[in-house]
Amino acid sequence: MRIFLTLLAVIITGIILLPAGLHLAGLHPKNTHEFDFNFDGKRALIIATNHGVLNKPGELGGKKTGVFLSELSVPYFHFSEAGMDVDIASIEGGEIPVEPIPFFIKTPEDKAFESNNLSVSKLKNSLKISNLDFKDYSIIFIAGGWGAAYDLGFSEDLGIKISDAYFNSDALIGGICHGVLGFIRAKKPNGDFLISGKRMTGVTDKQIEELGIAFTPMHPEIELKKAGVEFESNTRFRDIFANHTVVDEEKRFITSQNQNGGHDVSFAILQILENQ
Repeated sequence: MRIFLTLLAVIITGIILLPAGLHLAGLHPKNTHEFDFNFDGKRALIIATNHGVLNKPGELGGKKTGVFLSELSVPYFHFSEAGMDVDIASIEGGEIPVEPIPFFIKTPEDKAFESNNLSVSKLKNSLKISNLDFKDYSIIFIAGGWGAAYDLGFSEDLGIKISDAYFNSDALIGGICHGVLGFIRAKKPNGDFLISGKRMTGVTDKQIEELGIAFTPMHPEIELKKAGVEFESNTRFRDIFANHTVVDEEKRFITSQNQNGGHDVSFAILQILENQ
């Protein structure tokens, strides 16, 4: 009994200390910015994936996946707390699936989001992008997650709407992790890639390899480079602990490398909006 209780105490202590250890290593860092913005009357749009299965080519089944919730929940609360009306959309509309993750790596924003009836309803009943005018929004932000590799970069409609917002409004356009795949179909009037020559980041090939998901149909680092982006990133002993946020020279595209950048990318976007 004494040995059992000792082992149980060790396990419980490990579970309690694990989130702190992961934070210290770089996973889901705590917010270090002073968010003090007031954008009452302005609107933000967050876009995420409809794809919920991590399947290999030719497979119909697989592990559950979707949006990595902190890549949506953290910006959602920062934009909302700044007084903005925040809509959530997807390619097809309807339910946005969520990547299952252990409770000990959920962010406070994840927990708040999942316990809020309004935010949960927005996620389960997301707006269809074809029904929206992106020019109505001051911020357009695309969340990632592994599901995004299956639909965002294949949507011609999303590309057209990103281009329309870029050329016909002052909207700031942000993305995180796999969410930046939502930019690759956007074109200039002459047919060139809209993002060609711009500094951007997204989840790295190294992180994808380390996580064992190289079978997904699109990888942000590869696709951004194909589109002519000047790709930037940071690295760690495992890139899941890295973090990097990039603002392009024009201050229209604001991107973050992976799930660790929610606070940084949100702050950068709101700060630019304040100075417009």
